[in-house]
Amino acid sequence: MGKTISFVKVELERDAAMLHEWQQQPYVIPFWKLDIPFEAYVKHLEKFLADTHQTLYLGLIDGVPMSYWEAYWVKGDVVEDTYDYHPHDQGIHLLIGEEAYLGKGYALPMLRAMVAFQFLSKKTEKVIAEPDITNDKMIHVFETCGFEKVKPIQLPDKTGMLMFCHRETFERRWSDVIESAAGESV
Repeated sequence: MGKTISFVKVELERDAAMLHEWQQQPYVIPFWKLDIPFEAYVKHLEKFLADTHQTLYLGLIDGVPMSYWEAYWVKGDVVEDTYDYHPHDQGIHLLIGEEAYLGKGYALPMLRAMVAFQFLSKKTEKVIAEPDITNDKMIHVFETCGFEKVKPIQLPDKTGMLMFCHRETFERRWSDVIESAAGESV
């Protein structure tokens, strides 16, 4: 890719306005459904930042914020009731917020880097995703990364496609990414 990928934890004061703007984008609204007034979004973000089962990140390319990530533990999430989960399963949500980065091939290397980071937890054998069942582009990116479709699941805000990425599959496919993630801090 020839660019530097990094992640920083979301900070309410620094990031709320930018994240709210991203949630207003026509390509984001159908899948995130957070096209709400700024004050309501700040309350939503405060609640998510206080939720100890997940960590929120900005994804950066060459130091420029361009994506939003929710890395979470399945235990404690609404998705835990949709399959027989292992206590160390993790999940991921993401969106490309800056339109200039859409369609440029950044989603896959960013996803690989985040999943490699999640697999640094030695007890995690599986990372899951549940993109909206109509989001063909993201389902394709997840599949290219090593996720496999499991089944459609009903969640409070959508019908998602439950997808699993097993450690063994990921390590076999992306061993170079894992080595680089182990040497960097996210």
